[in-house]
Amino acid sequence: MSPSPVEIVGAVLFALAVLHTFFVKRIERIGNRYPEGSLGENFFHFLGEVEAVFGIWAGIFLVYYGFSKGFSVYDSHHQLIFGNGAEKYLTESGGYIDGAINYLSALNFTEACFVFVIMTIAGTRPLIIFAEKAIRGVARVIPLPSRMAFYISCLVIGPLLGSFITEPAAMTVTALILLDYFYSAHMSKKFMYATIGLLFVNVSVGGTLTHFAAPPVLMVAGKWHWDTPFMLEHFGHKAAVAVLISTLIFAFIFRKELVGPLKIKQKHENEMVPPWWMTFIHLLFLTGVVVTSHHMTAFFGLFLFFLGFTAITKEYQDEIKLRESLLVGFFLAGLVVLGSMQAWWLRDVLSRLGDVSLFFGATGLTAITDNAALTYLGSLVDLSDSAKFNLVAGAVTGGGLTVIANAPNPAGYGILKAAFGDEGISPLYLLLGALLPTGIVILCMQLLP
Repeated sequence: MSPSPVEIVGAVLFALAVLHTFFVKRIERIGNRYPEGSLGENFFHFLGEVEAVFGIWAGIFLVYYGFSKGFSVYDSHHQLIFGNGAEKYLTESGGYIDGAINYLSALNFTEACFVFVIMTIAGTRPLIIFAEKAIRGVARVIPLPSRMAFYISCLVIGPLLGSFITEPAAMTVTALILLDYFYSAHMSKKFMYATIGLLFVNVSVGGTLTHFAAPPVLMVAGKWHWDTPFMLEHFGHKAAVAVLISTLIFAFIFRKELVGPLKIKQKHENEMVPPWWMTFIHLLFLTGVVVTSHHMTAFFGLFLFFLGFTAITKEYQDEIKLRESLLVGFFLAGLVVLGSMQAWWLRDVLSRLGDVSLFFGATGLTAITDNAALTYLGSLVDLSDSAKFNLVAGAVTGGGLTVIANAPNPAGYGILKAAFGDEGISPLYLLLGALLPTGIVILCMQLLP
């Protein structure tokens, strides 16, 4: 199948967006040359936000789409067609959707909206304190110095919880705890890059104990009839072993920085501890959003009630992280817009690979594409059972290599980036930090029965 001009432009802009992520630090430095608060400073700092990159390039693509194919679809009676009507028109006409508005209407932004909502809820004070207590409880039974035991518990329990509260929620909670207890404690840059790489990898595979928590699994579970027992048998135990081994190795490597007792985060005088019933209500909201994760109208309705509840209980709340969550949602929405234009070459690549090459190919491709988009495209190809395993296993294995590899990564990136100073997080050093745990996951996925 030869690509259309729109698909070619989409692929080129996607490549430029990936390159843009490697130059965000230099772009921010340009902004620093302008007076503080000026239009120039704000403009270049916005261009230097990794979370904004794909949204920006997606906007450029939509402008091109609009001028080349119009901004809307008309039927034979010159009536505007939107949403499902546009999809029906596409099916019946056998062509592409004409009109940028209708192209957007035919896309699915549920995951981007879900990540925004779940990140906002998971980042609230009652849930963070609840997670801290759970992690400290596990750390107490680990026969190691308390600081090292807490580090191990945080990076094992947190990511594995992603199989039940979803990966974006697990990423948010774990990253916030790491920020409070380690990234704010003047750790070495080597420790910081290694830990964020480990976090991204552990979260990517930690959601594979169930069939509803990891985005790349969600894309295929229904079509391929994968349930939680299937995930536990083929993925879950391998993922848990990999998470544990990787975390223990990193704790040993950085043992000198993890010696001594754990310093409990000091609460401000006006920071009130939420009562148990308030935490319970937060957990109910979190559960409700997870259960309705495929139904945007339902979980957004719950989210609005949640915002009302936090307004009533504001003395027990920190500032709601709407800006950070919105930027992450913007990032993922940009990926959806540009990612759908990559099907013409990705599908062809996946259909030509054998089982082992498919695993390593998926691991590598995940670094430059969202792993959920990769498995979705794979679901459109006729694959054997072993090929299905290798596609998904490779997609989750490579989910920690870059910020765009896995949907929850931008959430962790947004929370931890300030700890790296004015230069921000280097994509190259992030990749290097993730290589060792990625290698361990490869061994577990391929060698464990």
